[in-house]
Amino acid sequence: MWTDKQRGIRVSQQELLCKNACGYYGNPAWQGFCSKCWRERARPAADQRQDTRSTNDGTPLTFSKFEEKKSTEKGRRINTMRRLFWGNPSPPKRQESPESHANVLKAFQSLEPRDFPGFLKILRSPSSQRLQSRCTAFLNTMEAYHHLPVQKQSDLVQDFYQSFAEYFSTFPEAQVTQIMEHVEKLIMTRLHKWVFCHDSCDDEQKDLILQRRIRSLSWVTPQMLSVPFPDKQTPVTGDPFLPAITAIIEMDAKRAPQDKLACVSKCSQHVFEALSSSNSEPANADDFLSGLIYVVLKANPPRLHSNMQYVIRFGLPHSLMAGESGYYFTNLSCAVAFIEKLDGPALNLSPEEFDGYMLRQRAPAVRTKRLQIANDTQHLIQELQGRQEKLDQGMDALNMQLQEWVQAVHFQLDEATAQFALVQKEITAQTELSLDTSSSSSNASKQGANEEPSVLVLKDKQAGPKDTDC
Repeated sequence: MWTDKQRGIRVSQQELLCKNACGYYGNPAWQGFCSKCWRERARPAADQRQDTRSTNDGTPLTFSKFEEKKSTEKGRRINTMRRLFWGNPSPPKRQESPESHANVLKAFQSLEPRDFPGFLKILRSPSSQRLQSRCTAFLNTMEAYHHLPVQKQSDLVQDFYQSFAEYFSTFPEAQVTQIMEHVEKLIMTRLHKWVFCHDSCDDEQKDLILQRRIRSLSWVTPQMLSVPFPDKQTPVTGDPFLPAITAIIEMDAKRAPQDKLACVSKCSQHVFEALSSSNSEPANADDFLSGLIYVVLKANPPRLHSNMQYVIRFGLPHSLMAGESGYYFTNLSCAVAFIEKLDGPALNLSPEEFDGYMLRQRAPAVRTKRLQIANDTQHLIQELQGRQEKLDQGMDALNMQLQEWVQAVHFQLDEATAQFALVQKEITAQTELSLDTSSSSSNASKQGANEEPSVLVLKDKQAGPKDTDC
């Protein structure tokens, strides 16, 4: 059972939503607003700065001039997008026929979910040449102007998403979302090397600061974060949050924002699984956030800040504003913000205890338990080694007995073979002797038979004269 202390981590569902009450998830990176509301607030501020610069020459800015400047700025943005799509400020003269447009829509309508190779095959077909030209022109222009500020590049990418989605305005929203996920993967896989951790921003420095901060908090235990953790942890099972740690580390190896979001979702699902296995009760939002903070502290993911900013700037807005991925990413942003501002009261520690841990003057009690587990493991290994030695000795003795038995069998076999040879010789001699005896007796009988007729002849000769006399 866990203590009933006041938790330092408590976030309600309302605190995760946008401050503008639009119903979407907010984000600490956008000061609590969703991406849509944040862009609507940021762009007027940029326009106001431009208006201020235009009035610095002392000329008053009238309403008519303001409208003229606004229309000019709008026309410039339209021309920029046309240049990105078609390579020319003016639209192409050859318009797409309704039949060709219908064929393209029909091909994309038959696209299976998450079939990115199928999407590429349709995009490269002759009927989709117009869409392919848009993507190619946009990619070439973005690579040519990769030195632009990263926020400007983010605006261009988001405008491209919006313009591309208008082509499928007749489709259901779910199908448009599916197609735009393929478009995002195609575009951002190509632009990743140009816009990720851009030189115009300080993402790299913030990555180092966050990495050092997480490393300095390596002493934080699950008990301090009120994370439901199994009391008895065997060396075989290990840390139940290990799959979640692996998933969040894999995020840096992905290129497309949706693939990075998939790693965040996978990590969050593993956190829920670990919490459900550690506690008989279902995990709530506070337990999930505590577990996610623990995973981030133990994983210390590489370039975490840059990866999150990359998803925020170049990901599809619907992926961050709503749905499962938006909820998980918002919690990850809250976890990072919590780590950056972590102090003693958040961990139910006094300021002196917190400073002692940070200065490595104190060690959490769980380390003693870990040492005990390590000693128990070492004793178990030694016991297993003793058993292995006894097993090896028994195997050696059994091997010796087996060899002796084989030698005895060979000796008995040789002896039996020799006796068999002697018996065979005796049988052969007796056979030859019996054959000799039988042959001699047959010869004697033949001689007796030959002598008997001669005796009878002699007897007849002797009896003959007597008969004559008579």
